[in-house]
Formats: sequence, structure tokens, C-alpha cells
Amino acid sequence: MKIEFVSGTLVPTTSPVAYVIDQDALPSSLEAVVSEGAKASRFTGKTGQLHETFVARDGAVVRVALAGAGEASGKDRSAALEKAGSAITAKFLASGEKEVTIDFTGTKLSASDVASVLLGARLRGWRYDHYRTKLTEEQKVSLTTIKVAGAPDGAEAAWEAEAALAEGIEFTRELVTEPANVLYPESFVARAKARLDGTGVTVRALDENEMAALGMGALLGVAQGSVRKPRLLVMEWNGGKPGEKPTAFVGKGVTFDTGGISLKPPAGMEDMKWDMGGAGAVAGAMLALAKRKAKANVVAVCGLVENMPDGNAQRPGDVVTTMSGQTVEVINTDAEGRLVLCDAITWTQKEFSPAAVIDLATLTGAMIISLGHEHGGLFSNDDDLADKLVSAGRATGDKLWRFPLGPAYDKLINSPIADMKNVGPREGGSITAAQFIQRYVDKGTPWAHLDIAGMVWASKPGQTWDKGATGFGVRVLDRFVRDNLEG
Repeated sequence: MKIEFVSGTLVPTTSPVAYVIDQDALPSSLEAVVSEGAKASRFTGKTGQLHETFVARDGAVVRVALAGAGEASGKDRSAALEKAGSAITAKFLASGEKEVTIDFTGTKLSASDVASVLLGARLRGWRYDHYRTKLTEEQKVSLTTIKVAGAPDGAEAAWEAEAALAEGIEFTRELVTEPANVLYPESFVARAKARLDGTGVTVRALDENEMAALGMGALLGVAQGSVRKPRLLVMEWNGGKPGEKPTAFVGKGVTFDTGGISLKPPAGMEDMKWDMGGAGAVAGAMLALAKRKAKANVVAVCGLVENMPDGNAQRPGDVVTTMSGQTVEVINTDAEGRLVLCDAITWTQKEFSPAAVIDLATLTGAMIISLGHEHGGLFSNDDDLADKLVSAGRATGDKLWRFPLGPAYDKLINSPIADMKNVGPREGGSITAAQFIQRYVDKGTPWAHLDIAGMVWASKPGQTWDKGATGFGVRVLDRFVRDNLEG
């Protein structure tokens, strides 16, 4: 969706005009029929409310929408403004209208406030209809452009950074939405290279032979049952001080997860195309950082595999040797994400000696049992890093909730025949998974693990997304960089 800023006074038009209204603050400049109609329909400007009507202006009948932004002094002001923009797009997305003008003339909103409205409007307009061939005209997306009139000084510049963020989120949604016959390790790499080409991000990938030479027995063990060959995708952005250690993002990229020999139940297995949501978020975050020229050094590494149950597949009871030299007894082949991450994290630390490591993964169903679809889980060995990520999540709506780690949990994954096993008991499943990953983090390296299993896919529309891929993870990483790595 295009966002276009219009200079000068809004020209009367027959296309819709929308206004963002604070709670209990209908502007006196609105025609009486608009104001009275809003009151009659109990529109007060509460967050997410929308009122639509028609009014005559200069001989033309104009479609008018009022979007509620909540209390002007509300605690979650940015989120409320995003909802206002989202409500406008949702109303007109398949309405037959090709463009909508949001008129900020006389507004009390700041430049950053306007950017928040536009971010919500653009994100809610993303829809992936690539494989839908029988949509009726009433079902097709018609809205292509949002024009911005009367914006305060600095709004266009503020929007540029948010536009980059939107592009990253949209890329993540695209990756997560694609079916596994289209998106697999090699094609994931190809798509990342294509989207990041010309942005300044250096992209490369390690193949199966290179990973074998490095001793990545855990990652390769997951991949050995599939005809789709694994890849380790590496993306580097050096926008900070030369020589300064990068912060590393590591993503779990299981492009399809059958569970392997520990086969998942058939019902709902189609959802496992999005078991690469962590890698998708990492790739989208790198695109966002590059597009807005972030002044930070960041490296992203994605372990990309497909987990299938053929005659060569890994068996429960197998023992694999990880790149770190530690051995793992594979009790359950469906606990594969941690096997991918442990080798990816080891390689990242050896290659880059990062200032911190943040991994993202759709790791455990237990996390959905714990937190539902409201928060991602956060585990960390560093209180400062954890606090910064929680703060970034709170500011962006990609909310995180911290869980404990400790020796009592760690001993639950000790194996009688190897250094560790890849699952613990039923209870505390998300915690023991995080304990497994922590065993591969170098001493002294700040590390955080984000278990986002319940957040990358939505069964119903949300604040700025329709049903389907949410793009969760991109915003929290981008805000973390903005607030902590850029001067």
C-alpha cells in the first residue's frame, strides 16, 4: 500500500476522507450532520471505534469516516493511534475505493503520532492473495493508496522510519504465509537475497557440506530425513562504529515440521509451515534496519531445515554431537528447534564474538499453554538485556513475559548416556527447552531466548493484522536496536 503526503489544503474529492478523533473531542470544524450522526451512533472516539457517513461538500457527496484514537493522554498512545489507522484501512480495504485521504488539518497530533496512525493503516492493509484465484470483486482488495493531508511538520520524515519497519514486517508475514512446497531452506535463502539486494546487507549461506565440516551434527540430524537440503543463512548489517562487536539475532527456521519419526497428529499439522517464524522475524528485522539505515552493527543467522520422517530420518534414542562438542540424546525428534538453534548459536559466537545473542523461535507448544496468544516468552541470563527487551515489547505491542531459569530446571535435561537429552519432563517444557539452549551460550555472553510459538500466526484479526501471519518479532528487535544500540 502506498502512503502519499499531499501538500497544501485538502482538495474536495469524491473519494473517502478520514479523520482521527480523540475521545470525547469531536472537532467543531466537522459539519453538524457528521457530528450529530456520530453522537447518535454512540461514537465517542474510543480506541478502535469507527463511524462512517456521507456529507455534501462543494456540490459533491463525500464519504467520511471518523476513527477513534482514545484518550489524548492515554498510557498506550502509540498503540491507540495505530488502531485508529488500522480501523480506517479495515473499513475501506475491500470497499471498492482505491484511495482514502486522512486529513490531519488542525490536528493536535505530533509528527510521530501521525507516523503511528500511518503505520497501523499500512500494516492492516497487508493481505496475501497470491494463491486465491476465485475471489469475487467484493472480496478483492481495492484500496491501494492512502493520502495524507494537513500533516504537521516533520511527519513525512517520521514516517520514513516507520515505512522501513512496515516493509520488514510485511516481508516476515510473506515468509510465514508461504506454503512449505514453495518456501524451503534453499528458496528461503534465495528470497532473502532478493529482498536484501541493494540494501547494504551482506547475505551468504552455508550449505550441507560446509556445516558437516564444522561438526553441526544437531542441525544436520534434524534435516537428514528430508530431500530439502539445509542451509545456514547469514545476514550482516554494519551501520554502526567500525570494529564494534555486533549484536546477533538467531532464528529457528524449520520450514516445515512433521515432528519427524515422533510424528505430530494430522489435525493442524498444516500450521507447521510457520515453524520458521523465528527466522522470518529475523530476516524481516534485518530488512527494516537496512531500509532505515540503522546506526548499529547487527548480524542475523537463521538455521534452515525441514523435519521429515523418511527412511533416513533421525530416530528417537539417537545421539548426536553438536558443533560445540557436547552430545545430545534425541529423546523426541519433534523437539527439533533447539537442535537447530544450538549449532546456529555456537557458529555465530565463534564467527562474530557478538556483544549479545538474541534468539527467536516458535519453540514449544507449552508456551502457548502458558501465555496463550498474548505474549511471547522471554528467557535470559542477563537482567539488563531482559529488561530492555521487555521494554521494547511493551513499547511496540510485541509483548514479552519473562520466565525463570535455574539449576533445578537444568538438571531435568541430563541424560544417562550423553551430555544432555533434548527434552525434559512434561512440566516446565518451555523452561527446559530454554535451559537446553543456554548450555550453548558462551560464558559471559548476554543472551535472551524468545519463544514466540503463540504469536506468529493469528486465527482472528488483531490490532494491525488480519487472520494469518502477524509479523511478530520484527518490531521488538527494531525497537531494541533503536533504544539501545543507536546513539
